[in-house]
Amino acid sequence: MAHAHSVLDFQSFTHQILSADEIHLIESSVAQFGAPLLMLDCDVVRQQYRALKQALPTVTLHFALKPLPLPAVVRTLLDEGASFDLATTGEVELVAQEGVPAERTIHTHPIKRDSDIRDALAYGCNVFVVDNLNELEKFKPYQHDVELLVRLSFRNSEAFADLSKKFGCSPEQALTLIETAQTWNIRIKGLSFHVGSQTMNPQKYVSAIRTCKAVMDQVVERGLPALSTLDIGGGFPVSYTQQVMPIDQFCVPINEALSELPETVQVLAEPGRFIVAQAVTSVASVMGQAEREGQMWYYLDDGIYGSFSGLMFDDAKYPLVTLNQGGECIPSVLAGPTCDSIDVIAENILLPKLENGDLVIGRMMGAYTSATATDFNFFKRAQTVVLNEFAENSERMTG
Repeated sequence: MAHAHSVLDFQSFTHQILSADEIHLIESSVAQFGAPLLMLDCDVVRQQYRALKQALPTVTLHFALKPLPLPAVVRTLLDEGASFDLATTGEVELVAQEGVPAERTIHTHPIKRDSDIRDALAYGCNVFVVDNLNELEKFKPYQHDVELLVRLSFRNSEAFADLSKKFGCSPEQALTLIETAQTWNIRIKGLSFHVGSQTMNPQKYVSAIRTCKAVMDQVVERGLPALSTLDIGGGFPVSYTQQVMPIDQFCVPINEALSELPETVQVLAEPGRFIVAQAVTSVASVMGQAEREGQMWYYLDDGIYGSFSGLMFDDAKYPLVTLNQGGECIPSVLAGPTCDSIDVIAENILLPKLENGDLVIGRMMGAYTSATATDFNFFKRAQTVVLNEFAENSERMTG
């Protein structure tokens, strides 16, 4: 399986050459904290949030904690006025610990245990998502305390992760759920959808929004209470090794479709990757090397089971660059530290000759990296250094 991610070409990333300030910051951080490291720049979190807020001016942004559930990210976005999208009791505990007002949260996991519902309600989060009758029935004991969104399914084979494969219902099923909820005295607040992670085509949102509007119209035609909310999910794309459409352009057709909704409908979104992917840089060091079958193998102290877990779970392609950029480039392999042969980051890439201790830098490492990392083989996952949390050049460790 290792060859599945052998698509990185060092020469593609010459535009990724680091500035003198970046090199100094990386080297000083490694000197202070060791390697491997993940460097989280809260200024980038702010910039990405503001860019999406400007691109979707009528939409309330609920940051999805899943891709990077760090306290510093929560604090930064809380200061920006963001809301939050929660899916588990652990995420509820994190935002509660950081002082996020419960009214700025929604709980969007379509399948929940009774304890998950109780934990969220105890915190004060009372907006939940359902996509089937079994789930709706779980809310009978809490009918006076909750407002629900019914999640529709819109399949998207082009997305990194087609989230409608696992969750969501058809428009017809949604109407049945809404009618049933009415008889059970459970309030349905609105609809939700997620077109899939890293969606490149904004028309996927347009189609979903228009289908949801049709369902909202049918709800009124059937004499049911009008729906007041539409959650358009996440999936807004970022540039890994290929450029994607700028977010302001990407959102133009989405805003046009949203303008067709009644003015009474509040629109939410659940961005995750877009907010944090660009905000983290990884730093790994060469811990050993060997020549095998005409290629230089460099064994790093971070790999597939660590910060590069997204190569397995997320299909991401991270731009890589080395601090040492002198000399002839030769065919090389970057491997992780574990004893598993699948632990290979990139094959058949052109790199200058590296020495033990040389640093390899990964860009766009904020989403689904540390969040899905493990301590496999007892190699501890990379520590995270937090930069610019207080909008100044500050640096500290986070747990």
